[in-house]
Amino acid sequence: MLDHAILSHVALAYSPVIDRNRAVVATRLTVFPLQQGAHLDAASLLAAVAEVWPADNPAQVWLNVLSEGLLQDLMHAQPATNILIEIPAFMACDEANSAAICALHANGSILVLKGRPYKDLPREVIPCFKYSLIELEDDRRVDRSTGGLLQAPGGITRQIDMVQAGVGNVPDMEASFRRGAVAVLGWPIDDVTQGGNTRNADQPTLQAIVQLIDQVHKEADIEVLENTLKRDPALAYKLLRYINSPAFGLSVEISSFRHAIMVLGYQRLKRWLALLLATASKDPNMRPVMYAAVRRGLLMEELSRGCGSDEMRNELFICGVFSLLDRMFKQPFSELLKTIPVPERVFMALSERTGPYEPYFRLVKSIEGQTIDEIREASDNLMMSAQDINSAVLKAIRAATELDS
Repeated sequence: MLDHAILSHVALAYSPVIDRNRAVVATRLTVFPLQQGAHLDAASLLAAVAEVWPADNPAQVWLNVLSEGLLQDLMHAQPATNILIEIPAFMACDEANSAAICALHANGSILVLKGRPYKDLPREVIPCFKYSLIELEDDRRVDRSTGGLLQAPGGITRQIDMVQAGVGNVPDMEASFRRGAVAVLGWPIDDVTQGGNTRNADQPTLQAIVQLIDQVHKEADIEVLENTLKRDPALAYKLLRYINSPAFGLSVEISSFRHAIMVLGYQRLKRWLALLLATASKDPNMRPVMYAAVRRGLLMEELSRGCGSDEMRNELFICGVFSLLDRMFKQPFSELLKTIPVPERVFMALSERTGPYEPYFRLVKSIEGQTIDEIREASDNLMMSAQDINSAVLKAIRAATELDS
């Protein structure tokens, strides 16, 4: 699985598409050609994408393809309708592409107009686009002095729903939604986590989670773990609900804490607690931050799957999931990790940005940053092939999608 030929010839990056309710409604997958001018197989790309986003899956992916030849081939390939295709404005304005755009729309494809057109679009293609992706700096309705809304030129109303890109802080994000954006591309993580209005995590539950992580790390007796859970009924309820969920796949119902702990085992319990800690904030603006942290953990785990031990994969997962806790709880890792025990290699990566896990962390951040030069450099540092990295990216996104379903 995920051994499609195209994965050796491209670099993949991802970004969430987030609506005004702070829900991640889609993933934008950017496809960089590793060699300009090389022929890339559209069918191979669609086959790889379909393994993460099958046609019968309600989850959506936006394809941002940075190869005009590959994009032209995709426009004629009739992709599944849960795959949104971004069409750059310069291609949408070219009447030579009108027939292909109209055919995509007629086949049920959802199209995204990327960028502000340099001239009027052909009339027949305007209804084909559901969204218009506009960079904040290119949005003509932004009052540059206040960031607020300007009157549209000549009273013109938007014919296509707008998604805002390039939002770097919370005020700009809120202003984008006030101007009518249905979603933003990416999330201002640093600004959200530094803002004064961020609500802290549920402290009693947080203390219980941290205590359990410490006990699991020390492989304490089941009686000790059971007693800690009993002191926090809400946490105990979440554990039983989780282990009895269809996703867990058990054939019998678990009705006691002791049984639950025995079924999970120490490593799986620690994994679940890491996820729980990363989602402990009550602030809606933190939801995309939590999502990013979980996705980081899944990706760091996948990146080491072919070359690391089970212990290494578990530690890399925790490293990724914990990587935003300093922002979430507004404490430096040097202080935060005094109360949350982590393995030494995880501490080095998070607190000191050193050690054997730091290159994995750098690669993940470069993939999130969607910069091809940084992805190349980080890949070279890990001596990993494009095929292995791209397979890990897609598997991690698939796992994140399954967690949400």
